[in-house]
Amino acid sequence: MSSHRKPSSGLVGAGLLIVDKDAGMTSHDVVARCRKILNTRKVGHAGTLDPMATGVLVLGVERATKMLGLLALTTKAYTATIRLGQAMTTDDAEGELVSEADASAVTDADIAAVMATLTGDISQVPASVSAIKVDGQRAHKLIRAGEEFELKARPVTVDRFELTETRREGRFVDLDVEVECSSGTYVRALARDLGAALGVGGHLTVLRRTRVGPFTLEHARTLEALAEDPAVSLDIDQAAQTAFAHRQIDADQAESISQGRWLEPVGIPGTYAAIDPSGHTIALLQERGRRASSVMVVRPATLRQ
Repeated sequence: MSSHRKPSSGLVGAGLLIVDKDAGMTSHDVVARCRKILNTRKVGHAGTLDPMATGVLVLGVERATKMLGLLALTTKAYTATIRLGQAMTTDDAEGELVSEADASAVTDADIAAVMATLTGDISQVPASVSAIKVDGQRAHKLIRAGEEFELKARPVTVDRFELTETRREGRFVDLDVEVECSSGTYVRALARDLGAALGVGGHLTVLRRTRVGPFTLEHARTLEALAEDPAVSLDIDQAAQTAFAHRQIDADQAESISQGRWLEPVGIPGTYAAIDPSGHTIALLQERGRRASSVMVVRPATLRQ
């Protein structure tokens, strides 16, 4: 957890806020609360987290909102509980019951075998409560309005789908699992597909996101903790140096890039941070041809003191 040191002059309050979201709140609810607590309108999120889910939600504050679209948040990790024996309209406990079956005869070997088929590069039909648009409308709004539609399968990667505990309770089997996956993978769809392949139905009862890209629960703060100590989790320098590769630059280069000019490339792929001798992030750069040009000037010359 960060010690929440103050951001550098000219960028007071700017940085990334990693929230440990409570269940029952939308991502927009969290943004609204943080705007109020931090007394600023300049708060945005880097991707949503479903209301039923808890855990890591990445927010940008003040100038760091411009950084959100550049973050490489392509891998995510979750802990979850899957109930075998019931299929739901939303593939989670908040939906309506579609079917019920006795799952008590499903063996541990059966579960392991199907989980293995749902690991690696797979084709997955997104959950019906996803934010994917269908004819201009979000799928989750359509399903809750009782509309019928079909979503197309798409490729995703499940790097790890591991069973950590099994609880057998009458007709149901509850599975605690850990998942590491690519962005765009739906854990509730894994629950649905696991239950369907076992012939008993399945849905998600608990979902907790433990990591998004490089940001984990170690960085995260609850809204209650934020209210007691209104500060970002990572100031804009810490955020840039956590999220991106970085390159050291001298004072002359820092002055040049702060005024929008470009630097000589050094062969670093993707987006990276240019760090001046005092440890400040001056800009985020990308190399194209003979130029390392800024995609975001973190400290323009007009802001620096």
